[in-house]
Amino acid sequence: MKFTQKWPDKGWALLKLLLVASFSQADEPVCRQRGDPENPQLSKDGDIMLGGIFSFHSKWRNRQDTYMHKPLPLQCTSLTFRGFQFAQAMLFAMEEINNSTDLLPGISLGYKLYDACGSIARGVRVALALANGNEVVSAPSEAPCTRPAQVQAIMGQSSSSPCMAIATVIGPFHIPMISHYATCACLSDKTKYPSFLRTIPSDNYQSRALAQLVRHFGWTWVGAIRTNDNYGNNGMATFTETAQQLGICLEYSVSFFRTDPPDKIYKIIDIIKASTSKVIVAFLSSMEMEVLIHTFSNHNLTGYQWVGSEGWIFDSQTAAMDRHHILDGAIGLSIPKAHVSGMKEFMLDVKPLNSTSHELFTEFWETLFSCKFKQSKSSAGNQRECTGYEDVTGVQNSFTDMSLMPIFNNVYKGVYAVAHALHSILNCNKTCNKKVQLDPFTILQHIKKIHFKTKEGDEVYFNENGDPAAKYEIINWQPTGNGIVDFVTVGLYDTSLPADKQLNLQNDSLIWAQSSQEVPRSVCSEKCPPGTRKVLQKGKPVCCYDCLRCAEGEISNITDSITCVRCDPEFWSNERRDACVKKEAEFLSYEEIMGALLTAASLFGTCLTAAVAFIFFRYRQTPVVKANNSELSFLLLFSLSLCFLCSLTFIGRPSEWSCMLRHTAFGITFVLCISCVLGKTIVVLMAFRATLPGSNVMKWFGPAQQKLSVLGFTVVQVVICILWLITSPPFPFKNFKFKDKIILECALGSAVGFWAVLGYIGLLAMLCFILAFLARKLPDNFNEAKFITFSMLIFCAVWITFIPAYVSSPGKFSVAVEIFAILASSFGLLICIFTPKCYIILLKPERNTKKNMMGKGAYHSEN
Repeated sequence: MKFTQKWPDKGWALLKLLLVASFSQADEPVCRQRGDPENPQLSKDGDIMLGGIFSFHSKWRNRQDTYMHKPLPLQCTSLTFRGFQFAQAMLFAMEEINNSTDLLPGISLGYKLYDACGSIARGVRVALALANGNEVVSAPSEAPCTRPAQVQAIMGQSSSSPCMAIATVIGPFHIPMISHYATCACLSDKTKYPSFLRTIPSDNYQSRALAQLVRHFGWTWVGAIRTNDNYGNNGMATFTETAQQLGICLEYSVSFFRTDPPDKIYKIIDIIKASTSKVIVAFLSSMEMEVLIHTFSNHNLTGYQWVGSEGWIFDSQTAAMDRHHILDGAIGLSIPKAHVSGMKEFMLDVKPLNSTSHELFTEFWETLFSCKFKQSKSSAGNQRECTGYEDVTGVQNSFTDMSLMPIFNNVYKGVYAVAHALHSILNCNKTCNKKVQLDPFTILQHIKKIHFKTKEGDEVYFNENGDPAAKYEIINWQPTGNGIVDFVTVGLYDTSLPADKQLNLQNDSLIWAQSSQEVPRSVCSEKCPPGTRKVLQKGKPVCCYDCLRCAEGEISNITDSITCVRCDPEFWSNERRDACVKKEAEFLSYEEIMGALLTAASLFGTCLTAAVAFIFFRYRQTPVVKANNSELSFLLLFSLSLCFLCSLTFIGRPSEWSCMLRHTAFGITFVLCISCVLGKTIVVLMAFRATLPGSNVMKWFGPAQQKLSVLGFTVVQVVICILWLITSPPFPFKNFKFKDKIILECALGSAVGFWAVLGYIGLLAMLCFILAFLARKLPDNFNEAKFITFSMLIFCAVWITFIPAYVSSPGKFSVAVEIFAILASSFGLLICIFTPKCYIILLKPERNTKKNMMGKGAYHSEN
């Protein structure tokens, strides 16, 4: 029953709703205020209204929402004079424009200024209030919802994060927003923030400039602290990217916000204490810097070199708080100093502020003069009573401090930018066309195109991203004797100049941390000197590395080289590994001991051979000399002398002719020598056969045949050598296999030719040895075959051992081995064959008789 009774009530409600809807369609919809009204803290009527959003308070009181009733309005706390200074700068510009006959003549500018209290949410709320006029009215407004915006442009805010939120909300309405202090590079994105402009350079330039400043002083190992908002996070991201490109490493990068709990700040302190870097890059606002200074002072953290952004580097209030001189010697970027005539006097005249908000003015006056009005709601404490007639000129605090004049000038330029755009839209000459319907989009387009100079000569214009030209002064904190810090300009950074001239510094005038005159060092690893290369430490940034000495044959001649360069083949690294020195050319020379000894042995062998030849010639008619063909003996002595002398061609710097001569001369002379020995051996065998009854073998191997056999064997070797020289002759060659020297040697050219020469000599030697061995026991008083056997045994032994010794010997020693083999085999032949004969000739002449030679089984073959 209860269920059915509800239907008539619901039906009537639905019917009423349909009736309201039908009537609403007949008339144009009206806008009615919803929610709490937002009244401006400062306002003044005018023909054209401009809005302003500044933070007259820096904090707000936290409240716990129960969601049982509508939340209470935000309660702002901690009045700050900076917001008032920015507001005064805006009012000064508007006052000048209203009094000007050249700019917007006959047009008065009005304003509505709101307090955002440093809150992003409140900033968005008051921005919407400026857009739609959400103020207290006596009765519901019947104006249509399509009415134009209440203000034509908005000046503010001071921080990047609130600007991003506000620009996002008002962007679709194309209401121009000009900030004087929001520097986040992200705000240059016109797809997200189409109506945002600013009169302060983007952090994109500042972050890159800070990185170049750090690199200029050689600091490659730094720490970083940033505000945990869009200003700090985006600015530090750009700095980090640029720093990496410039070879700078961040040991740590931490963030915090001023409302963070103390534990988070203490963790940052612990990180800094544990670090090894001595330079801290601080991308902070002045409010965060004040919190950090207080914490640093409690922990007595001094001696660090600070590099600061414009958010705090030239803030006198921050400097005044640094009583422990933590920031002494800090260096950073600031907006260039500015002077606007009349602005200081206007800003210090605070009485006009009392015209709108009595409550805000009362709080401002009490804070400015540290007093209290009788009717004030604030706690009295021990403060004196305010009279309302206090003199601002007798006060020294942050309100009277004009160190932020560059930022005040930015506010001033922003107002004038809007005024110049309006002047163009209204076609102003001596008067302006007040009938022109203004809309924010048109104003925005004209602001983007303006280009003018202020009365002080400053150029004002915006690029395609709504940013001005970037120019910074480089500021150095220099303490004075009375404890006050001087902000000394020590350089300039101008992006309009070529890249290599953008940074201009005066190093002589700099003061560093703890009043030092020397540039601090902050590196993870010291520079690697020439002769070494950098090797990264595992798990650490690229700035942390070890210096490894270059390997032998490699050098590095620059500091911090990442690689060692191998020297050219003809060069080798010096002891320090920082230069390539020419390798010493090595060859077997006459000047060195080994070359001299081998030369002496060669000459001695030649002289000894000559002496034997002289003896044989002197006693040529004796039976010993005449036995076994004396002509072969003399030819053998001649070939032995050539063998001794050919070893000299192996000594000295190799040349094209010496390389061809040494091997061919060696091959031919030795074949001539072995051919003579072979002929003697055959003579012995033939002579024995000739003593047998009925044998006439000697007529087939007489002296003529012996000479022809020697010639024939030698011609074969000559042909081999000629073929070798024609096809691929030996040539001088530089052997670079050895690290510290170049071996000058003769390349074989054709290995086949070389081994063919040696093989042919070996073949004749083996044949001679076999024949001599067969004839060694022939019955005779003077059997020459056994001496030939010994000589051939020595010869073969020498040359068999020569092969492995030659292959394994390095450099010039292989040449020495070859000479030694030539001399050893030559001495073996000379001594074994001719010493017994010389012994008989000189010491046993009684045996040098034909009878003795013709003993049992004697043989002879006389010339």
